[in-house]
Formats: sequence, structure tokens, C-alpha cells
Amino acid sequence: MSVLHTVIWFLVAIGVLVVVHEFGHYLAARLAGVKVLRFSVGFGKPLLSRRFGADQTEWTLAALPFGGYVKMLDEREGEVPPADAHRSFNRATVWRRIGIVAAGPAANFLLAIAFYWVLLMQGLPVLKPLIGEPPANTPAARAGLVAGDEIRQVNGDATPSFQDVRLALLRAGVANQPITLELSDGRTVQMASLPLASENLEQDTLRPLGIVRYDPAIAPVIGTVLADGTAARAGLQPGDVVLTANDQPVATWQDWVQIVRAHPGLPLTITYQRDGRSARLTLNPEPVDEAGERVGKIGAGPKVDEAMLASLMTEVRYGPLEALWHGAIRTWDTSIFTLEMMGRMVLGQVSWKNLSGPLTIADYAGQSAALGWISFVSFLALVSVSLGVLNLLPVPLLDGGHLMYYVAEVLTGRPVSERVMEIGSRVGLALLLLLMTFALFNDFQRLLGG
Repeated sequence: MSVLHTVIWFLVAIGVLVVVHEFGHYLAARLAGVKVLRFSVGFGKPLLSRRFGADQTEWTLAALPFGGYVKMLDEREGEVPPADAHRSFNRATVWRRIGIVAAGPAANFLLAIAFYWVLLMQGLPVLKPLIGEPPANTPAARAGLVAGDEIRQVNGDATPSFQDVRLALLRAGVANQPITLELSDGRTVQMASLPLASENLEQDTLRPLGIVRYDPAIAPVIGTVLADGTAARAGLQPGDVVLTANDQPVATWQDWVQIVRAHPGLPLTITYQRDGRSARLTLNPEPVDEAGERVGKIGAGPKVDEAMLASLMTEVRYGPLEALWHGAIRTWDTSIFTLEMMGRMVLGQVSWKNLSGPLTIADYAGQSAALGWISFVSFLALVSVSLGVLNLLPVPLLDGGHLMYYVAEVLTGRPVSERVMEIGSRVGLALLLLLMTFALFNDFQRLLGG
């Protein structure tokens, strides 16, 4: 996947989310009778600028695409013609100002609901909630779970896909709640949750529970070879059958993966079969840092039986009203979980290493776009929820900070002083810069660590 591909889809994602967020502010301002001077996508020097409408609002595309803003008529920011004074933002009632500010995050939540609605009506192809054989002495093994068990509910919440199982168990682990599983064969299984590794929730945090995805045995046949990867340089080709590695028999693709991962930077002499003839070669798996563990990779994928893959998949689909309801529920659940994770980061219960910045978001945008429109729209829905939640945090400079000022005005009966707002802006700017520094540091660690 090229850098250009990643950048283009990142700009598409940011453009959609920013336009919708700022349009929420714009529409609420118009409904409240406040004059909008400029609608800008991006910051800095304008690249394109046009004026439209009765108010001659300036619509701008600026050079820095990391956000946007809606500039409204305001007597605190410059001289206002007497004829337009009644349309100034500062003269709007406090409740109208609250509505205008809250409309941006609300637009992001509504966009996420709309995306989920479309996806759930279209039908989402998902992995069935089947689990593999639990490792010995794990909670799942002690509870009697076996390979092939299908989890229908976790703590009363339906889990139509393995991803839903993962999310539900992650919530239980973060909250340190006991776990009740409802299985497709009618059994009910209970087990205690384990404290999840707080350092990096991107690693397989469910493995300590013994919950692993069902992974049927796959023949050790090379299906894909990445150009310029270790496998390609060593001479492996699609269709090659791996027989042994360092004289150790390789029965399945899973065996082959474990051997490769266990030899980062170390020589592997393999015997393989091509067109009925056996041959040998030596390769050195590329060492890659994965969630703090050094593993080997060669840039090759298995040949997968399409019929077997189809048997592991299902489709989640609803009618229009059901899809709208489930879209709203999914948006709500994701919002609450995002808030809970942020709170636990502040309390030190979850590591700040889980924070992602623009580089990671760009990477995910490119990867999801490469997988198809369903994957990309799912990504947009998730980021839209995150953007809505982030903007509601009570931090000056964010929408939530302004709402905090207006709530104080409602309670005290008078606006917050300019001095307090000035100090708040400085504190908010410092917090946002600190947050961005953490996020970028994590981004570089992820990218440099593979």
C-alpha cells in the first residue's frame, strides 16, 4: 500500500468528518439567527474561497487539513455594524449558544448512526463468534469451553460476531466484571475476568482468558508472496508446500507461522515441494517488534480454501427500523466505552500507549479503504464517534470547554469573565499540545516497530 494511497484516504476521511462536524455548528447557528461569516475546512492560508448565500458566507478550503472551524459574527472579535448587532453570537441567549456549540459533536454522532444504519441494512460480513481450543489452565479451559463453541451472548449482550465477543470481553476486563457466556448449544458458562494488560490494548488481550478465535487447520501451502519480502527474496512462490523447517515437520500453516515467529533474524532451513519435486532453501525471517515481543515474519500468506472460509463467516443484517435502532445502540455503546477508556487513562489504570494520533489514523484509513467500502465506512463511523466524544471533553478550546462556560453561566446567572476564559484557553492549549505529543510519540513507536 503506497504512501499516496494512505494520504488520499486519510484526507477523504478527515474531510468527511470535519465537514459534517462544522456543518452541525453552521446549521445550528443559522437556525438560531446568528450570522456565519466563514465556513473553513482546514486551517491556515486559504487555497480556495467562495462566497454564497444572503449573508455572503465565505466557504474556504485551507492549507492545513487537520480540522476546520465556523466563524460567526461576534462583537468580542471586532466591530459589528449596528444593523447586524442582534445577529451576533455573543448576543444569543445562553441556551442558543449551548445548542450551537453542541451541534458539532451531535452531527458526528448522527453521522455514525447513519453509517451504521446503512451498513446494517446492507449486511455486514463478519466472523462467526466461534472460539478455538482454550489453552490449558486458563479461565475458559477451567469453565469447560472447547474448540467450536459459539458464543451468543456476553453478560446479556448479543454477540453476532467474534468482534462483538472481543469488545464485550474487553469491556468486562477493563471494568473487572465477572463474565457470563451464553452458548449456541444452550449452555451458560461463568468465569472471572482477568485484569487486562494496560500497556497496550492492541495486543491480544483476550488470550489470558483463554478466548481465542477458532482457527481451522490450514495446509502449509504458500498462497501469496509479498514483493521484496523475505519469502520472495529466498525464492518461495505461490503453490509451494512447506514440508520441514530446520528438520522439524510442518503439518499445518499454523505450525509454520509459529516456527517463523520463533526465529526472528535467525536462519531457517526449509524443505518444500514444488510441482511434485522437493527442494531446500535457507531464509532469515525479518525481526519485527509486535506488542513488545520480537517475532519473525517472511511476507507470505496461506492458500485458503474459499469454501472453508465461507463456513466461518456470517452476515449481520436488519430491516430499516431495526438497523436504525442497532446503529444508535452501537454509537451509544462505543461512546460510553471511549469515555471509560479515557477516564482510565487519566487515572493511570490504562496506559497512554493506547492513544493514537494522526499517523495511526491515516494508516488505518488506508488499510480500511484497501479492504473495500464496507470496511472504510465502518472506520469512518468509529472515528466519527471518537471525534464527537473528544470534542465534548470539558477542555477549553474544545466544544466541551465552551459548554462548560455556558453551564456555569446558567448556574450563576452571568457570563464567565474574559480573564477566566483567557486563562482557560492557555491551559486548554497546553493540554491539547501534551495530548498530541503523546499521540504522535505512540504513532512513531508503532510505525517504527512495525
